[in-house]
Amino acid sequence: MRGFQSKYIFVLIPILFLTVFSVVIWSQKAIARSENQEYEACLKLTRIEPELAFESALSWRDKGGGFPARHCAALALMGMKKYHLAADRMEKIAEDMHAAGSKHVVAMLSQAANSWLLAEQFPRAHAVASAALDLDPGNIDLLIDRSRILAAAENYQEAFNDLDLALRLDPTRADALAFRAAAWRHLGNNERALEDADLALTLDPSQIDALIERGILHRLMGNTEAARDDWMTVLEITPHSPAGEIARRNIEKLELD
Repeated sequence: MRGFQSKYIFVLIPILFLTVFSVVIWSQKAIARSENQEYEACLKLTRIEPELAFESALSWRDKGGGFPARHCAALALMGMKKYHLAADRMEKIAEDMHAAGSKHVVAMLSQAANSWLLAEQFPRAHAVASAALDLDPGNIDLLIDRSRILAAAENYQEAFNDLDLALRLDPTRADALAFRAAAWRHLGNNERALEDADLALTLDPSQIDALIERGILHRLMGNTEAARDDWMTVLEITPHSPAGEIARRNIEKLELD
């Protein structure tokens, strides 16, 4: 079937010291504020004009912008849909963060993995996500991310295993339930898939992935009106998103059947 998709001298010296120290502290805070503002402005630009954001980030990096500037450059590449270049930069940033003792290594690896996923480089995406999980084994978001990579590579059993572990750690994750529903379907168990999709929507009635998936399941079970209702709900919530496009295409397929 078609797919549906972070005394004076002793008084004067401490006063001078405290004054100088205060100036240094306030200067550092001002620098930090300035860097944060630069970072926020750069991130905003990646969403509007990624090419300009990339050039701005490189200029900032060359002036000592450090990790924030490099990260913004990588995000700008993502905005330009140059996912493999963005992912490669993010991996290098994560390596340098690890050497510097940064607490943001796992988050950077997660972004790199998702960038490799968008580049459809599934083995590399899986390797990077697994490296992040080695550093933070109980990270539910990472387990879900890796499951999405595995599913994209059509490795549904291992995707299911990651989602099952994520749901043992937190049974209330509606997104994990929605993705596990899809894994169940691909593994041939539509009944368990529907149970997961229904539970996900009980927890979060606007869970887009669960609505898409339940619509597919209803369609496979012959309940076209229920399928249409779920996909129409997706269009009401997010008409101009990728999910909305999937729902629209699925509704069109119903019209042709």
